[in-house]
Amino acid sequence: MPHHTKIVLCAVLLIGSALTATTSAQKARAQKWKMATSWPGGPLMDHGAKAFAERVELLTDGRIRIQVFAAGVLGKPLKVSDTVRAGVAQCGHTWIGYDWGKDRTAVLFGGYAGSFNTEVMLHWLYEGGGAELWAQWRQENFKLVSRPLYTRTAEVFLHSHKRVETLEDLQGLKIRTVGAWLEIAKQLGASPLASAGGEVYPMLDRKVIDATEWGTLWENVSPGFHRITRYVIVPGVHQPTAPFELVINGRAWKKLTPRDRKLVDLAAKMVTLESWLKVGHEDIGAYHFFRDQGNEIVVLSPEAQLKVKQLGIEWAQRQAEGNDWFRKVFDHQRAYEERWKDAPAFRNPVTEP
Repeated sequence: MPHHTKIVLCAVLLIGSALTATTSAQKARAQKWKMATSWPGGPLMDHGAKAFAERVELLTDGRIRIQVFAAGVLGKPLKVSDTVRAGVAQCGHTWIGYDWGKDRTAVLFGGYAGSFNTEVMLHWLYEGGGAELWAQWRQENFKLVSRPLYTRTAEVFLHSHKRVETLEDLQGLKIRTVGAWLEIAKQLGASPLASAGGEVYPMLDRKVIDATEWGTLWENVSPGFHRITRYVIVPGVHQPTAPFELVINGRAWKKLTPRDRKLVDLAAKMVTLESWLKVGHEDIGAYHFFRDQGNEIVVLSPEAQLKVKQLGIEWAQRQAEGNDWFRKVFDHQRAYEERWKDAPAFRNPVTEP
């Protein structure tokens, strides 16, 4: 055999051995994760949790595969962070505000009545340092790796058996909600109570509650609230934005290579931005859908909208007293909002007389 032929064959064998070794190493590093969620189904499941699992598998060439479980299968729907921290699931998809009872700073990341809108929230998270604060807070207080995953536009204020337009209409109204709005709604004279997503429809159907908030116009089509209530109250001043959360068990995270960690981060950011576009687009169709179904769409009075924002800020100021993390995040958000106050003047041309 000619000498140069031997050299070529040796090179081929070496490359083949290297590729085999690389493939074996990749297989050895492959991770199979379980994801606990707070959702029985719907857009949060399909365009949040499942979309993330698909992006991760694609970006990592199958090195990380995530099996997504519906709410309640692996743990309590509102306690996903506990399920993940305990190692029952390697990761979870939830709303960070569900942990407000442990530290009310959670609602600043998840959105509350005093928040800025989703566009400003996304800029704050990804360019203004918000996501870094979010991750630090979760790690320090819960020992979890955490990233934004999925976000909404402003929610529907209420699907309601009763017409709600003014502050007076809220008096005694029995509403399902969670987070900071539980307390703020009481200040407005309402009677709020908390429940997991899967319980909302039967409670509303049996008129245990008068009304519910849940998601945006589009997200609220699949639960079917329009079939059992007459009124759709907008806009969702109680929740002008709502980023959701990916939580990852620390031990599971450490098993990933630095490259795969970056790919997981990229997948979460992709899904968050994609969900914002998807929800915004679909909300337009849902608005017409509810009208076509015979629902009456009611716009809250300007007085009510401004009052809710005011109460939200006042609520946050009280929470900041004695809570260093809350004060840190609240001040950071307020400063960022101040920077944006002139944005409508140079970003939004007048298009109608």
